[in-house]
Amino acid sequence: MKDSIRSPEYRQVLAKLVQMRTEAGLTQRELARKLAREYSFVWRIETGKRRLDVVEFYWVCKALGRNAADVYRELFQAITVQQNKVSSRRIRAKQGASRKKRHD
Repeated sequence: MKDSIRSPEYRQVLAKLVQMRTEAGLTQRELARKLAREYSFVWRIETGKRRLDVVEFYWVCKALGRNAADVYRELFQAITVQQNKVSSRRIRAKQGASRKKRHD
C-alpha cells in the first residue's frame, strides 16, 4: 500500500478543504480560530504536511458550515471518477501495446 498522504486521492481531499474554506470566505487564521487551534494547524493540513483524521475532518467541515457526510460523498464520487479515468488509460495503453506486438 502506498503512502496515502502523497496520493492523488489525498490531494483531492486537500483541494476540497481549501475550496470549502475559500468559499466560506475564511482565511486559514480565521478557520483556525473557529477550530480553537493554532494557525499552523490549518496550514499544515492544507499543505499536506499533516494528515487529517476523520474526527478532525468532521470538525473542519462543521466549522465551514458543511455536512461532513455530504463532503465525503462528494470526495468519494470525485475520487472514483478519477480512478476510473486512470484505469481506462491503463487499459487503452495495454491494448495499444498488444496491437503493436501483433503488427511487429
